[in-house]
Amino acid sequence: MIIEKIAESRFDNSVFDSTVFGKDFSDHMLIAEYENGKWSEMKIVPYGPISVTPAAMSFHYGQAIFEGMKAFKNEEDEVFLFRPDKNLERFNKSAERLNMPQVPDEFFMEGIQALIDIDRQWVPKKQNTSLYIRPTMFATEEAVSARSSEKFIFAVLTAYAPAYYTKPLSVKIADYYSRSASGGVGFAKCAGNYAASFYPTEKAKEEGYDQVIWTDSNEHKFIEEAGTMNVMVRIGNTILTAPTSERILNGVTRDSVLTLAKDNGYDVEIRPVTVQEMYDAYQKGELKEVFGCGTAVVINVYDAVGFGEERASLPKLADEDSFGLQLKKKLNDIQYGLVEDPYGWRIKVEELQEA
Repeated sequence: MIIEKIAESRFDNSVFDSTVFGKDFSDHMLIAEYENGKWSEMKIVPYGPISVTPAAMSFHYGQAIFEGMKAFKNEEDEVFLFRPDKNLERFNKSAERLNMPQVPDEFFMEGIQALIDIDRQWVPKKQNTSLYIRPTMFATEEAVSARSSEKFIFAVLTAYAPAYYTKPLSVKIADYYSRSASGGVGFAKCAGNYAASFYPTEKAKEEGYDQVIWTDSNEHKFIEEAGTMNVMVRIGNTILTAPTSERILNGVTRDSVLTLAKDNGYDVEIRPVTVQEMYDAYQKGELKEVFGCGTAVVINVYDAVGFGEERASLPKLADEDSFGLQLKKKLNDIQYGLVEDPYGWRIKVEELQEA
């Protein structure tokens, strides 16, 4: 690994006062290039622009994938990653689906740890904050030819992450637009999935909502995801969530929340959930909570759901009565090292570089 440190750090404690997610980038980034069927040596270099041609194939044909991860710091200034092996697994599944090269384990696991070690001062201690980690890969071959690229860049950048949302969201259930379809790339974390969601989300905002709950593309009968999050529904005292599929992203936070829910005695059902079932429960007063979960947001308990023209306000539960908020606390306590980690989810970033 080649390491080129920044001449003078841009870090200042005032960065931790920022309320904007994903804009305050740390000092360094990780870069590797793929060409002629093999990867170059990893490089950690000062964060900044890279040179690519406007004919880079990612701009034209969408071969671009990414992951979302976080680093946390405890009161002893120890820094931890959270389940990076799951992100690596999903990253390479996304790469396979978009016909891109696999990223070696050492690039992802060792490279990211080395990057975080160098920039560990950028990892905050405060609850609901973290250092966001964005691994990405994109096609760079100079050609406007509709085929797979033969050149790629793998890069990892990091940025200070305050709370992603500062309020409960309202969500509109999609009844026309779709996020993904069977046989498509819904399970992959690829750029096009997000670009295609922006217009329907903007339409929902015009109706007074923050996000969209996506439904199946055939009948718009079953709920699938919510905005950039997996979605869970609490009817009575049961948490319901759709099974992952080729249309639904297999979220690391989703898996962690479900594990914690089951191990702490919550009633959980992983099965198809219909819009009608949700609406019927709402009318009966049994729809207690709907919440989204994902790396950036952790858990956001919604305050309203739009069923067609009807805006359904959800109960405002106290923290101790909300399953979503209880599970968020349990997950945060593990991530921030406040409790024991019985699952081995926390991976300590060892101090290997010179101070």
